[in-house]
Amino acid sequence: MYKKEMIAMLLAGGQGSRLGVLTSRVAKPAVSFGGKYRIIDFPLSNCINSGIDTVGVLTQYRPLRLNAHIGIGIPWDLDRNEGGVTILPPYEKNTNSEWYTGTANAILQNIDFMDMYNPDYVLILSGDHIYKMDYEVMLDFHKANNADVTLAAMPVPIEEAKRFGILITDENRRITEFEEKPENPRSNLASMGIYIFNWKILREALIANKDQPALDFGKHIIPYCHNGGNGRTFAYEFNGYWKDVGTLNSYWEANMELIDLVPDFNLYEEYWKIYTRNSTLPPQYLSNNSVVEKSIVGEGSGIYGTVIESVIGCNVTIEEGAVVKNSIIMDNTVIKKNSYLEKSIVAECVEIGEGCKLGVGEEVPNETDPHIYSNGIVCIGEHTTIPSGVTIGKNTMVVGNTDNSDYDNGVLASGRTLNKAGEDR
Repeated sequence: MYKKEMIAMLLAGGQGSRLGVLTSRVAKPAVSFGGKYRIIDFPLSNCINSGIDTVGVLTQYRPLRLNAHIGIGIPWDLDRNEGGVTILPPYEKNTNSEWYTGTANAILQNIDFMDMYNPDYVLILSGDHIYKMDYEVMLDFHKANNADVTLAAMPVPIEEAKRFGILITDENRRITEFEEKPENPRSNLASMGIYIFNWKILREALIANKDQPALDFGKHIIPYCHNGGNGRTFAYEFNGYWKDVGTLNSYWEANMELIDLVPDFNLYEEYWKIYTRNSTLPPQYLSNNSVVEKSIVGEGSGIYGTVIESVIGCNVTIEEGAVVKNSIIMDNTVIKKNSYLEKSIVAECVEIGEGCKLGVGEEVPNETDPHIYSNGIVCIGEHTTIPSGVTIGKNTMVVGNTDNSDYDNGVLASGRTLNKAGEDR
């Protein structure tokens, strides 16, 4: 193998349980986003746009759809003879076999992959964030400061700071203190989960901490590097758009931000394209009776009704008289005649019957998972059928092939959960 200056290791094995039914059968990085993309498209596109041509993608939870989407990396120009994209699942060893038990444990288990390229630097990424970043600029910052470790960071509201690794720096952006999810944060400069390590430093830290249970970057590796040796850890402050779409509400918000008149996150910039795997689909079709306002509509979709401030995926059909507002409709879904959807997230391959109403009524906490299904959002899982004439309230979740007998007088009240797809949903 050729020696590489910097390779990327992309952590894409998480379940994403806070996305509820959207990740019941698919890894979070493979969830649809923005009409035609999947979440992992963003860090992969950042890599190739930054000149990084060697990427290891670490998968674990339900990897089938993610692996199929990435393939050999053709959409991102990562189908290379030397480097390119490599899928790295857990594997059986001579002495033991184990799942990835933490972010750094996953990297540790793939130390041989990194050794093949003997890079000067290793870039650690998460596969579940929406952003555009030139990692080459971050590497220049790392080199200029003769750093051992550089953490990408950005200010967050102080009331949210306890959800992040928090950095305290001096006037030169050298990190003086690092606290992982502190209860009483003393700074609002938060780690973004994007790190550049000198490979020798990272390798030594991984081996020194290999026996730590659930070996983690924030809890173990970064404190070890910060406190040992020269402790040259620096914060690279990022000023662009970055969003962790780890909850249903943040996922809905990030999609809705795409359709603002002047979006904070622009998918249409020529100089920093987002690449994805494209199916051979016909153009979108808007009938003469259709109304589409301030929305994204994917290829192959037919709009015969009304779409307002929504993100519509590929190969979606919205029939005459149907109204979709403030909603996300994923690929291969059919919304039948005269149905009304408000603030709904509808996963792939769903059929909503005629004359249904989703997202209406009072707002009541969800009965099973109030921390997931909240903020008035209706969430419909993939491969679900909703019979005609049904009304579904707010903060609800429905999954599976349902019929009229599953609804009390044709109504699923706000805050209710209807699971007809089995325990793994």
